Amino acid sequence: MPSSLPHSGGQVAKPARSARPHVRSGRWVYLAIAALVLMAWWIVKALDLRAASDTGYWLGVAGGTLMLLLFAYPLRKRIRFMQRWGAAKWWFAVHMVLGVGGPVLILIHSTFQIGSLNAGVALYSMLIVAGSGVVGRFLYLRTHRGFSGELEGLAQLQRQLGLQHEGLHKALAAAPAVEQHLLAFEAEALRLPGRWSKHLRAFVILPWRRLFVRRACLDGLRAALRQRGYELDWGPNRRRTEYLALREQVQDYLAAAMRVAQYDSATRLFSLWHVLHVPFVYLMVLCAVAHVVAVHAY
Repeated sequence: MPSSLPHSGGQVAKPARSARPHVRSGRWVYLAIAALVLMAWWIVKALDLRAASDTGYWLGVAGGTLMLLLFAYPLRKRIRFMQRWGAAKWWFAVHMVLGVGGPVLILIHSTFQIGSLNAGVALYSMLIVAGSGVVGRFLYLRTHRGFSGELEGLAQLQRQLGLQHEGLHKALAAAPAVEQHLLAFEAEALRLPGRWSKHLRAFVILPWRRLFVRRACLDGLRAALRQRGYELDWGPNRRRTEYLALREQVQDYLAAAMRVAQYDSATRLFSLWHVLHVPFVYLMVLCAVAHVVAVHAY
């Protein structure tokens, strides 16, 4: 009797691009930022650094230089002749690295302490700008195609979700309970409640629901494959191969449903983010200039 579950050799069509690599890379980026901040705190304590020391001073100069170089990316977007200088995604990647490296060096320079009022305002405005940059990256990846700068459309995301649904319907013929879990999650994700409750549900509630649905789906897959393997006399390697292939598709489908559900909220919040981010950038620059002048004048 032929199997209803496809072999991993590729009988089930998959969309050209998965949404999950950005999710995975995002988690690693946030963990790396947290690790860098902890490492900065350890360096300050281990070396007993002082902002007024030579090392502390030059760390501040290095951090300020990196923060200044951050403006190369917005200039590249707005100045026509600079737009020919390499791909936008590499500029954006460097912009993110500078946006993390600069604040970390400034934190070490400050030794995690507030000196003068001006230094405190400069430090907190920098932290707000850096934090909003992390939020901006999160929203950017939910409205754009990777770091290419190309805006994705809702219709395109919905089409990708439809393609994945067609493939999963064939792949899960022997595991209908798993397909029902996925369809129920999709229906829940795409409901359109009130404005603010929609944003809260898209970025807080749905990610938790996705974890529970993923666990239920993977448990269902294992049970279905054990039964199918028993009927067709599959060995452990064949069952594992089938499971990994279907697990990949289930996770891609959940990620695609999440992206469709979050798209409208991410687009609105990204526009609001631009409005809030720019004033703090100007405040940071003014306070940083005042701090540098005060340090060298007194």
